Amino acid sequence: MDGLDAYYKKRIPYTLRGEPFVFDVAHTLFSSFQVDEGTDLLLRSLEPAAPPARILDLGCGVGVIGIVLARRYPEATVVLADKDLLAVRYARHNLALNQITNAIVLGSVGLEAVPPDPYDLIVSNIPAKIGDLAIEQEFILGPLAHLSPGGEYWFVVVSGLNHLIPRLGPRHNLKLKAIKKRSGHCVYRITRP
Repeated sequence: MDGLDAYYKKRIPYTLRGEPFVFDVAHTLFSSFQVDEGTDLLLRSLEPAAPPARILDLGCGVGVIGIVLARRYPEATVVLADKDLLAVRYARHNLALNQITNAIVLGSVGLEAVPPDPYDLIVSNIPAKIGDLAIEQEFILGPLAHLSPGGEYWFVVVSGLNHLIPRLGPRHNLKLKAIKKRSGHCVYRITRP
């Protein structure tokens, strides 16, 4: 995108499980210096019980999680969604840049424009600054309604949200488990019965 897009900042290399990726990022988008530590922790921790056929990356940003999973699961259909139209532009560009053909990117506030079909795997790096109620409704309870039975929702949060997330399990009778903690972040998994 260099030279073609006024928002372009730089190209970020990323490798996971020996697979190389590159992501073009914009000045104003989340994590414009490197792949975010929380995103990296989520991707390195993610081990679904079964290979997913339908995956949703909610709040996809420039598309790192969805693109990595689309390559990891080439038989899956992957939907990436973000409310920020610049993020949508960059995620679409990064799909092409990484030669990903089994994914689409949608502009969507929360789940509004996301196809309602059930997903086997939903993933998110939950934004910390949207407020506790929005996190609970839009990024915890909302996605669960889109999971197929036995489906899994894997997400990462900054440690500042650890006051909220563990309480949501008992409050909503969720099968919530903390999977991995690393300085500043925690990965959780919710399984739908």
